Amino acid sequence: MSKGTLAELALIVEGELHGEDRSFAGVSTDTREISANQLFVALRGPNFDGNAFVAQAMQQGAAGALVEHHDRCGLPQVKVDNSLVALGRYANHWRRRFAPVVVGITGSNGKTTVKEMITSILRVAGRTHATQGNLNNEIGVPLTLLQLSSRHDFAVIEMGANHAGEIARLTAMVAPSVGVVTNAAPAHLEGFGSLDGVAHAKGELFEGLRRDAIAIINRDDHYYPLWRTRVRAREVLTFGRAATADFRVAEVQQRTNGHGDGLNLALETPDGRLELKLALSGTHNAVNAAAAAAAGWAAGVGLPEIRAGLERVAPVPGRLAIRRTAHGARIIDDSYNANPASVQAAIALLAEQPGQTWLVLGDMGELGDDADTLHAAIGQRARDAGIDRLFTVGPLSAAAASSFGSGGQSYDDTSELIAALRADLHDGVTVLIKASRAMRLERVSHALISEGGF
Repeated sequence: MSKGTLAELALIVEGELHGEDRSFAGVSTDTREISANQLFVALRGPNFDGNAFVAQAMQQGAAGALVEHHDRCGLPQVKVDNSLVALGRYANHWRRRFAPVVVGITGSNGKTTVKEMITSILRVAGRTHATQGNLNNEIGVPLTLLQLSSRHDFAVIEMGANHAGEIARLTAMVAPSVGVVTNAAPAHLEGFGSLDGVAHAKGELFEGLRRDAIAIINRDDHYYPLWRTRVRAREVLTFGRAATADFRVAEVQQRTNGHGDGLNLALETPDGRLELKLALSGTHNAVNAAAAAAAGWAAGVGLPEIRAGLERVAPVPGRLAIRRTAHGARIIDDSYNANPASVQAAIALLAEQPGQTWLVLGDMGELGDDADTLHAAIGQRARDAGIDRLFTVGPLSAAAASSFGSGGQSYDDTSELIAALRADLHDGVTVLIKASRAMRLERVSHALISEGGF
């Protein structure tokens, strides 16, 4: 499907076309992955400049390039002051060509899980486009929007940020019909400055909604009153455990038996009670399911389809995915990312497990000056929850091992950690692995499972 012509692009982004007009069939920011007849967007960052690869894009068969500096290699180019801003402007133009119900979602914790839940619900009801992987920033969101087409009934767009103003820009680009904020928690504090800064940044989504959109707010969150005053949409739905929530978690039971790990869940909704079996562990996922149910309902989907969609959601690798080792130990791999609130939720899940419970913790990133204090608090939380042993890796998480006390062990590198775990692991132990993405602790999970696990 054609994504337009270079002349149209120049008009929309207020750029200058150098060379002949051509149509282009897609957009890429990476010359290593670009396909023939695509538009190459030359982005610039602290350690790279895509403008240096325009000639390479031409050799790969690109139809043209969006650049900040004209390259005389012969490839038609649209020159702009800022290629990232221009990419976002064109993505917004493309999104407005179509009329799907668009759900925009952000939050400190759970946004990817809720995105997967909403996507599963909407796919029961119609053709749905959704954010893939972690394409949730100022590059990934426009690339996701540019894959929309007239065949889509719904779209689910995840929006992430680590500085104030990013969610506002992404919301303006996405123009959501339904806006969801899962919560505000200590995450990316180096960029936001404080938890209040996080909450105000997440609230940018609500401020950016159209009047005819629907805002979905976590009724349990400390910042609910703030967000409620910032909503510009006429209609608001709430979710959570609070008695006044429109989509309320009425009952939740952790399921660990021969029928598989997960949750038995009951939600009270405006259309009545909804009972379902979720294949995800962790009682916090009951609240995530309530958020997704609210979004599905706001998008016009009925309770039977909401139930079917939620029950189809499978654990995502690195997000509370449960496996077993050859020794009979259970590994809960939650290594994809971490901040203090998500680690506390993981500890609560681990504390519910039978037998011995071991927590493997890597460093939590972007916590600023409070990093040592927040890591130490996690060690104390694990001790108070009755966790039997704590294994840490990395300089920051050593504070957690120290505050945990007896049974806490700290390691300098992952190989030492893996060796220690392998030496002691046995039947009846549940190990939960949690760390920020940069720690790559999925290597620990893979190492333990690879010894004949399943």
